[in-house]
Amino acid sequence: MSEKTIMLVCAAGMSTSMLVQKMQEAAEKQNLDREIFAVSTTEADQKIENDNIDILLLGPQVRFKKDEYTKKCLEKQIPVEVIEMRDYGTMNGERVLKTAEQLMTK
Repeated sequence: MSEKTIMLVCAAGMSTSMLVQKMQEAAEKQNLDREIFAVSTTEADQKIENDNIDILLLGPQVRFKKDEYTKKCLEKQIPVEVIEMRDYGTMNGERVLKTAEQLMTK
């Protein structure tokens, strides 16, 4: 089991899978034990309910759902943040991972 779990949520879970790969590469370079995965908005609720998630990152295309996910994650104290558009567009896994790490330590 990984030390921390990072869940990315996007409309279909497809485009974010490339970002997940980049984030995993960045985590390995930093010797961080992280489980990083992407799901669609239709799968997210079940994962929030049943899995041990340390942070939820939303793809920019579903940023309008931030309040909804913040409420769903409140009881489990899971931070929710929208991935920066520039970092998402350039698939900058290192920066997105850095953001996640900072939010998980707050």
